[in-house]
Amino acid sequence: MRVFTNPVGAGSLWFDNLATADGVQVGYDPQARAFLPMPPFCANRELIGCNWIASEPGALCRSCAMSAMIPDLSIPDAVANWALTEAAKRWALDNLGRWYWFRPEDPGVRPVFHMLAEGETPVMMGHAAGVVTISVAEADVVLRTSRREALDEPYRTMIGHMRHEISHMLWWRLSIRDDFIKAFRKMFGDEREDYAAALKRHYNQGPPSDWQEHYLTAYASAHPHEDWAETTAHLLHLTDITDSFVAAGLSSPELPAPGWDPYAEPDTARLIHIAATLSVGVNHVNRAMGLSDLYPFVLSESAHRKLAFVHEWLRRGATSM
Repeated sequence: MRVFTNPVGAGSLWFDNLATADGVQVGYDPQARAFLPMPPFCANRELIGCNWIASEPGALCRSCAMSAMIPDLSIPDAVANWALTEAAKRWALDNLGRWYWFRPEDPGVRPVFHMLAEGETPVMMGHAAGVVTISVAEADVVLRTSRREALDEPYRTMIGHMRHEISHMLWWRLSIRDDFIKAFRKMFGDEREDYAAALKRHYNQGPPSDWQEHYLTAYASAHPHEDWAETTAHLLHLTDITDSFVAAGLSSPELPAPGWDPYAEPDTARLIHIAATLSVGVNHVNRAMGLSDLYPFVLSESAHRKLAFVHEWLRRGATSM
């Protein structure tokens, strides 16, 4: 994610800012990828702190307008959790916008989000026919950590959930192309395999013993759909880690040139090598504070091939449908 220029004075702005250091109200324009010091701001600004601009006074921004269903606000902590969930959505959508997904230039359908709070019953997150269902309760760090530990996962965040579930929607978009689906099945396997039976087998028996040689995560081994979603989410993780490293003004001998743009890099091997190298360095820094690794994953040869496949399709897919 970039660090942005203050439109009314000195200093920088970060992606989630609502105002400058001097207190001037600003809004983020996702089309220009810049902050503006003027309304109209999103209608959800006061309720959940959305900092994007709207097309007209009283309207929702492009991101909030995708949420066809919002949480039951009477449920405790629903508003706070929804705010954090929408912030994660805006981040993920802006990342994908670097490859023109879901921008006005994209001729395809946009995702529809159902943002649900959890009362007595947990919410199953997922995607079906363009609809992405998200449990906003997972914005609560205690709940999210308990589920991560129960599932023995090395990583679980709201941005991660957004990237994973939107990745399913991206597959749905791309699957209308015969050339994509044929290439997908050759790389990931036949997605027509019974999904419910595959997940039941995964949770009952666990992943195959050699899963690390073929998949990025244990969950990716459950079904080709999950392999795609996990791989796509990881491509977004690695690209954004690298972009944020560059935007923060950090340096490394691995970077090709000052101002290098990871989203414009056509060579997947080069991009992933740089991202993985930078991640190892940041992992080392995190350990100095007793924190978990930023990117606690190992990239096998098979994972590299799958990342290259996803990279090719995401870079060309939005405006070539």
